[in-house]
Amino acid sequence: MKNIISIDAIKKFGFEFLSIFIGVFAAFALDSWNETRKDKYVEVKILSEINNGLKQDIQDIELNVLGHKQGIEATTFFQKAILSLPINHDSTNVYYFRLFRDFISTQNSSGYQTLKSKGLEIIDNDSLRSQILSLYENDYNSIRKLEEEYSELQFHKNYYSKFNDCFAENLIFDTKGVVKGINSPIVLTTKQKNILLLDLYRIKRNRMFVLNIYEDIIAKIQALQQSIEEELQ
Repeated sequence: MKNIISIDAIKKFGFEFLSIFIGVFAAFALDSWNETRKDKYVEVKILSEINNGLKQDIQDIELNVLGHKQGIEATTFFQKAILSLPINHDSTNVYYFRLFRDFISTQNSSGYQTLKSKGLEIIDNDSLRSQILSLYENDYNSIRKLEEEYSELQFHKNYYSKFNDCFAENLIFDTKGVVKGINSPIVLTTKQKNILLLDLYRIKRNRMFVLNIYEDIIAKIQALQQSIEEELQ
């Protein structure tokens, strides 16, 4: 005799299947929701860390900017001295120190390193992710190479010895060996004078060049900060 499946049995089987399906689907959905919530928490934490690092980066950049501006003032001071124009001799030692000063580029990249370890895709916003990548991988690397590797910006290495060879005999020292002024009238051959003026011009122009780069990077940092703050709202 053939077994006939009753309608009630079919309903019972269907209900049980539906219950299992709903349970599995709900568990999957809950797991997915938990993962999404976890990823969002990590994203917010990383973005906050990056944003805090950017604030320190601007402060560090501003110190370098100030240093380069002071270096430009130093070139103007010695240009005037070489051209026998009026100068404040009491400032000679300060300007001499600033004239050849080099700088390094430091970035607070701990937030970005955390992002890379977690996976860049954790940043949902494609535009924001692109901004972060561009700043850390391109702009920061460029300014570091300029400050630390680009030969034109190695002022101490390129100009210190040559400047002293030409100019040292015109410096006046106090009893403690500290520079306190410059001979007047200054004693230089035409060749020495021209070499010094050309080198001072190159120092000034290269410092102005790197200042323009810093200005562009500061604008990009501020734009990234704004994007991060909008994302965190």
